Amino acid sequence: MGFKKFFGISDPAPLRTDLDEKGQKKYHRSLAFQSFIAGTLGYSLYYVCRTSLNVMKKPILESNTLQEFSVNLPSVQFESFFNFDSWALCWESATIGPNTQLGIIGSVLLFAYAIGKLVNGFIADHCNIKRFMAAGLLVSTLANLTMGFIGLFGSHNEIIEKAMIPSLAVFIVFAIMWGVNGWSQSMGAPPAIIALSRWFPLSRRGTFYGFFSASHNIGEWLSFIFVGSIVAAAGWQWGFFGSALAGAIGVVIILFMMHDTPESKGLPSIEVLTGEKVEAKKKDESVGQIQKQVLRNYAVWVLALASAFMYISRYSLNSWGILFLQEEKHFDLETATFIISINALLGILGTVLAGWMSDVLFKGNRRIPAFVSGILLSISYIIFIYGGNAYWVNILSMVLFGIAIGVLIAFLGGLMAVDIVPRKATGAALGVVGMASYVAAGLQDVVSGWLIDSGKTEVVNELGETIIKYDFEYAGLFWIGASVISFLLPVLTWGKKVKNEEE
Repeated sequence: MGFKKFFGISDPAPLRTDLDEKGQKKYHRSLAFQSFIAGTLGYSLYYVCRTSLNVMKKPILESNTLQEFSVNLPSVQFESFFNFDSWALCWESATIGPNTQLGIIGSVLLFAYAIGKLVNGFIADHCNIKRFMAAGLLVSTLANLTMGFIGLFGSHNEIIEKAMIPSLAVFIVFAIMWGVNGWSQSMGAPPAIIALSRWFPLSRRGTFYGFFSASHNIGEWLSFIFVGSIVAAAGWQWGFFGSALAGAIGVVIILFMMHDTPESKGLPSIEVLTGEKVEAKKKDESVGQIQKQVLRNYAVWVLALASAFMYISRYSLNSWGILFLQEEKHFDLETATFIISINALLGILGTVLAGWMSDVLFKGNRRIPAFVSGILLSISYIIFIYGGNAYWVNILSMVLFGIAIGVLIAFLGGLMAVDIVPRKATGAALGVVGMASYVAAGLQDVVSGWLIDSGKTEVVNELGETIIKYDFEYAGLFWIGASVISFLLPVLTWGKKVKNEEE
């Protein structure tokens, strides 16, 4: 069996003649629920493999695994277009601090994820979603394992400890492996959400999408609690092994419970099973033609931009929130990790309520709850950054943040775009939104790391030791500003109607 055939969408199986109409619907409900569970749990464990590094930043900084180094860039001569005097662009030695290195490593994952989200979103529309999703998580698991082994080698090998291998080399290896992880991570969401389109009717899409979107928060919560506990007990290197174990479990769940299409199981199409109307004149359009329509849809791009700013806010907290609480508010690792994990846990409530509420109360209209949740997100960020050191204040900010970001991940992160495109182009719409979201998230990591490093100072503590103090003032303003823009942009799409017919 060739590579293309192996990952291609399953051929239809002979129609199950042993099942009457009632039996078909019962069998369909069983397989649909299994696929939903596999997609939700599987993607949760994808997230553990993706966010594990966020828990380890402080221990990595303290271990001096990533040491400050300088990069010398040569001057470059430019000749004027009009043949006037040439001029030189001269670069002085640039110092790359450890926070900037962590920001770059994190951004490599996000940039690779962004490009992969677009490419793999388009590919997934043509794929066997079970095999595609399982393969991505397998590669992500192996990437986490490799990072763990690199960490152990770097900590216990005498040559590296004596700096015979430069910090630059360790940094490059970390960045490459995290980039591989980023690409493989982009193979998770498209097949999981395509499963919802292939197995569930439009009238129930929001509800199940809301439940599925809880996978983001479940994964983040597991990462903060499970991986964080391992890091606290055994060291940051073992955190990567813990996330790899979670990934391996996810691969097994996907392989045993995910199903490709109703037709591959001897059932009629979802339209026939649920009685959905199909517009005959566009029924025979190819998937590729329908995907091109997505690229020409301005509303999809506006929603993608709104999601991009929302993801700046989301990933700034996930990437730097624990370090912020440790540096600015002086919480220890366990307490800081617990506080940040609250937002992931409450996000489950936000996503579940979002889908159900928009389907039942707002009849498929996601815009009003998205707007209100965006305002709540900005308020929560202001409380988090400027609300002081009181334990309950920081918990409150994470409760509000979790509920708001849960709703926005479900709506801006995909559902509002999926609503306005045909079912066959679900992956394409998610690809456009995902690319914009994670390019922004990647830029956020670099910009945030640079803003934090640029404000660092050396402070002498009560023991006479010189320690480095990081300043989050400008980074905080950057995060809040992004959250405000994210809820203003969707107003531009309020006139766009939801697709109620398959094209």
